[in-house]
Amino acid sequence: MKEMALWNEGDWIAAIAAIALFAFLVVGGVIAGRKSEEVIGHPRGLFVLFYAEMWERFSYYGMRALLILYLTKFWLFNDAKGNLIYGAYTSLVYITPVLGGYLADRWLGQRKAVFFGGILLAFGHLFMAYEGMQGVADPLTKQGDPAINVFWLALALIIVGSGFLKANISVIVGKLYRMTDVRRDAAYTIFYMGVNVGAALGTILVGYLGETLGWSWGFGLAGIGMVLGLIIFVIGRPALLERAEPPKDLTRPNEFKLYGIGIAAVAVIWFLIQYQDIIQNLLIVTGVGMLGYTLYEAFKLDKEARERIFAILFLIALNPIFWGLFEQAGGSLSLYTDKYVDRGGVPTSLFQSINPIYIVLLAPLFAGLWQWLGKRGLEPSAPAKFGLALVQVGLSFLVFVWGAKAVGIEAMTPVLFVFLIYLLQTTGELCLSPVGLSAMTRLAPLHLGSFIMGAWFYMTAVGNFVAGKIGEATGGESGEMSKELTLSIYNEIGWITLGVAAVVLLLSPFVKKWMHLGTLEDR
Repeated sequence: MKEMALWNEGDWIAAIAAIALFAFLVVGGVIAGRKSEEVIGHPRGLFVLFYAEMWERFSYYGMRALLILYLTKFWLFNDAKGNLIYGAYTSLVYITPVLGGYLADRWLGQRKAVFFGGILLAFGHLFMAYEGMQGVADPLTKQGDPAINVFWLALALIIVGSGFLKANISVIVGKLYRMTDVRRDAAYTIFYMGVNVGAALGTILVGYLGETLGWSWGFGLAGIGMVLGLIIFVIGRPALLERAEPPKDLTRPNEFKLYGIGIAAVAVIWFLIQYQDIIQNLLIVTGVGMLGYTLYEAFKLDKEARERIFAILFLIALNPIFWGLFEQAGGSLSLYTDKYVDRGGVPTSLFQSINPIYIVLLAPLFAGLWQWLGKRGLEPSAPAKFGLALVQVGLSFLVFVWGAKAVGIEAMTPVLFVFLIYLLQTTGELCLSPVGLSAMTRLAPLHLGSFIMGAWFYMTAVGNFVAGKIGEATGGESGEMSKELTLSIYNEIGWITLGVAAVVLLLSPFVKKWMHLGTLEDR
């Protein structure tokens, strides 16, 4: 009992998460191996995908929780550079699904794409567990220790692996149901819960091991998690009912060429992740090109379809603003929590589990709220929900700044305000992310459906890069975060976002008219 009393809050959180993870592992293995076609009224394949994606998110978000700390505490990048690398990494994760989705749709098939992506991810996470000699790399170029190249390779493998897995595993979920099946929405809700359960458990356990036992322990656990996800996916293949296979005329030589494209993409990403300015320029040039192509296609359509494209562009343009602020969670907010928050002995990385836990708890409430308001004709339009999302993410920073300053700039910020900033950002996310995905699929012309969805994720990638630039600014001229400067920047972006939100809410009735919701069924 005496030893138990020595446990701090972080130890108890990790122990509870480990027990929950073991329970999920046992249940996942049982479901993957059983022979019955349905589980609680859904195809067994849904739960195979649930557990495979849960483990993938366990690995991804666990590694993400440690990344900014690893960059600044092991490789000794300054805070500004660490934030920029973090933003570049997360932005590329949202771009590569365009490649993985295209190859799967045309030739490879979703199942093989997910399996290939899972292999790349497993190697990437395991390579993250390889450490060099701390602090021996040149403080500017970070090329003094050859092990840094293994680190860049690990990031590149995870980025490309996510590109093959992220979009395609979601597509397989839909292929298990007919288009008219009333269980489809419930299926995606169950699948989304798996995403966030994995994210929460991974953040807690990978982060805990990484910060208490050593980086390689945390990253190694992330790699093991990805391997377990692959095993469940392979064992559960019969449950997918052959609905995610490649075209029948695909020959093996062509298939290996496709895998070769994936390996070549790893080499390209290995280069890009080291030179963030190139990524910024590519995002600008490609973004302008995508906008031009979208407008070109829009003006070939009739009035209603064209105005729906305008509504899509309005919504997509808000993506970088929201995600640029939201993604401070893994960058500057994590560093601030590490340096200036009274954490009570809880490892810094564990605080990133707050968002997925909130989502698991609040997502059903929001789904019920929209349904309840919709029956009464009171549900806000998609543009209005976007405006409300921006209000909440802007307020989250203002509340955080107020809380930090209320106790005095010299005092540690109370941990309560970390929970509050995540709460407001999560409720904002629930007003924007699922709503945006729904709007893209409803409003896009059939022949531009995949392109519009790609544009949505592309602008999410831009938002992640913007997050890195905001985080870089918190480092100031010295490159090291200061409390005063960070709070000043948080205050500024909070007020700016509220101003943008006010404009969005004012324009939302006009954008709603562009959506022509009353005639969507006639398309």
